[in-house]
Amino acid sequence: MDGLLIVNKEKGYTSRDIVNIISKKLNIKKIGHTGTLDPLATGVLVLCIGKATTFVEIVTCLEKEYIASITLGMQTDTFDIDGNVLREENAIFSKKEIEEVLKSFIGEYMQEVPIYSAVKVDGKKLYEYARNNEKVVLPKRKVNIYSLELLEYEIVNNKTTFKIKTKVSKGTYIRSLVNDIAHKLGTIGIMTGLERTKQGTFYIEDSYSLEEIKNDNYKIIGISKILDKYPKVEVDSYLEKKIKNGNILENRYDILPLLFVNKNNIPLALYKEYEKDKTKIKPFKML
Repeated sequence: MDGLLIVNKEKGYTSRDIVNIISKKLNIKKIGHTGTLDPLATGVLVLCIGKATTFVEIVTCLEKEYIASITLGMQTDTFDIDGNVLREENAIFSKKEIEEVLKSFIGEYMQEVPIYSAVKVDGKKLYEYARNNEKVVLPKRKVNIYSLELLEYEIVNNKTTFKIKTKVSKGTYIRSLVNDIAHKLGTIGIMTGLERTKQGTFYIEDSYSLEEIKNDNYKIIGISKILDKYPKVEVDSYLEKKIKNGNILENRYDILPLLFVNKNNIPLALYKEYEKDKTKIKPFKML
């Protein structure tokens, strides 16, 4: 059983919980998820099964789309509704003010990783520093916000609540984005809900609930779904042997990365530019 399973994760489960449940259901240990969703979050969780675990890194790098609910005027230690409330204040903003700030975030920016995350600093996960009340310099990462639009807007009990839809690059923390949006508005804010609606070409409409999977109402997507996006080059038996041995090859190709297949259209390897010598290419995924 090799391929992808698109799960519609329910609230309350960790990504690891889902992997364990599916592993037990399918009676297979070789499963990996392609982008952590917090227990608060729901939606698309792409699982790579069997030989498809080779592509966990590739699928994880795909852009992701989310719908997030936000409340301004509250602050927690986790930047979301599940955290400990630190303070509250009145926070009334117009729809226009929010839309202007949302526009300002489109593009690249340096995002600080939240303290309650599994990112490691000096060999220790950040949330371990938080739980031990230890000080640590939070790392920053360059992220890309491809799109950001306002879906809903309301004032409730002197607090502005709204919903956004956003497409982002790998490594973007929506909790941190929400926190940054609030700061730019001159207030505090938290994420109250999150749904991942898309990852790459995998949509929530094509996902399966745990109940459906338990009742065998699901379909495994073939590995070819991942490989289809790469330009394909057919090689003869001489090059096939070199590719199977993982050899570095001459770069005679206009588009990289690319997929080499044999005369029977069987995938052999994905190749990319060799960093040490731009006139060469090297394998980065053997198939």
